[in-house]
Amino acid sequence: MDSKQFRDAAVSSIDEIVNYFDTIAQRDVVSKVEPGYLRKILPSSAPEEGEDWATIQSDIETKIMPGITHWQHPSFHAFFPCASSYPGILGELYSAALSGACFNWICSPAVTELETVVLDWLAKMLGLPEVFLSTGPSRGGGVIQGSASEAVLTAMVAAREKYLRETVPEGLAEEEREDLVAKKRSRMVALGSGGAHSSTKKAAIILGVRFETIPVTAEDGYALSGRRLGEKLEELRGRGLEPFFLTVTLGTTDVCAVDDFRGVADVLESYRAQREGDGGGEVWVHVDAAYAGAALVCPEVQEQTDVKVVERFHSFDMNMHKWLLTNFDASCLFVRDRSWFVKALTINQAVYNNEASEGGLVTDYREWQIPLGRRFRSLKIWFVMRTYGVKGLQDYIRRGIRFGEEFAEMLRSRSGLFEILTGPSFALVVFRMVGKDEEEKNKLTKALCERINTSGKMWVTPTVLDGRFAIRFMTGVRTTEKKHVDAAFESIVKYAEEVHSA
Repeated sequence: MDSKQFRDAAVSSIDEIVNYFDTIAQRDVVSKVEPGYLRKILPSSAPEEGEDWATIQSDIETKIMPGITHWQHPSFHAFFPCASSYPGILGELYSAALSGACFNWICSPAVTELETVVLDWLAKMLGLPEVFLSTGPSRGGGVIQGSASEAVLTAMVAAREKYLRETVPEGLAEEEREDLVAKKRSRMVALGSGGAHSSTKKAAIILGVRFETIPVTAEDGYALSGRRLGEKLEELRGRGLEPFFLTVTLGTTDVCAVDDFRGVADVLESYRAQREGDGGGEVWVHVDAAYAGAALVCPEVQEQTDVKVVERFHSFDMNMHKWLLTNFDASCLFVRDRSWFVKALTINQAVYNNEASEGGLVTDYREWQIPLGRRFRSLKIWFVMRTYGVKGLQDYIRRGIRFGEEFAEMLRSRSGLFEILTGPSFALVVFRMVGKDEEEKNKLTKALCERINTSGKMWVTPTVLDGRFAIRFMTGVRTTEKKHVDAAFESIVKYAEEVHSA
């Protein structure tokens, strides 16, 4: 394809993208294809000769689109948002054109330095303490990861190596040290609450360390409390195990609960003081704010969540690609001291050498992540921040929160049909149908959930809280407007009445 052909194809594609967002509400939100449908309609081998763009573009609509579940659909109320915006799309286009591995500064200085700049902008927008800035007193900073799961794994690697440095004596012979490290690793435990995302357990599996769950209950709003953490720490100590990592959550997956940051920090401070005498190491605390962390752009949310307490923790991660208008992937991980990452993840090879890196004059983000190569992801963040500004992002978040509150009021207006279990919290409401007992409530709610999703016109996700089947309804998608929330409620009432009748 020459430059003219590419230009024509690009203009045509951009028109199609704009048209897609203009007409997306007319499509079914949930794909209805059968498993393996593409294998049945696509050739078994790649074409020998290149095909014309018109044919390829036609196949996008006729063959690919039927298998797409539309996360940008205004009636997508499932999971959490997967953000998309026109500035984000443009940033992706520039990034694709400037493609490179960009694993260290010399590979493209602007790629590294823009990432440092925009993540400092973001940290300030979110109200994070200065220790998480690249210019902060502890030489912290941010790095863009692929997802919150990757961020948890990166933080846990650094936490493990930090804990071993703190607890394994220096001056041992190599073999003796390896034996001691192996023995200690068998006792090390990563912790997460019953509401924490599965990524913490997965990271523990990958690293070959134990994982323990700390229970959460309705009594605590499904948030991790300092009391529950203290009980778990004492239990583990009695079993001869060594906690080294804890994930606390700002906006849990099921109900968007916020853990008791201050209570957790106080308990761990006391625990660390108790262990100093027996050579115990520090428990690394990672804040998973993948979805709800976006709401921290609003000062009132910073105050409500007591975000300044995270200064007492080690790392913090949020996904701009969930609720902050930036296309996937843009998971923003902040660390209080960059040396924890560098010491754990640096592997040098002669081909990486350059004067700027060797002189310590620049940041090499390959030392802050699991992969070596990296994309120019900061460019789309830069586009989004400059296009919307802080006020535009705040307005967007507040709108989603308001829609969630209005939906909750609608549910309360039909108390004979529905009851709210949690929320509204960060544009999420968790509700279920009423019934004569728990068994009937579960049965009716499950039937309602299936009825909603099989319609193809709306998508919600279920959850189970203390044996209670419930429906999660989220209102944070960019294309969702008040009329869509109103229409969703009307449909849910209609389906609920049908379920009752059945």
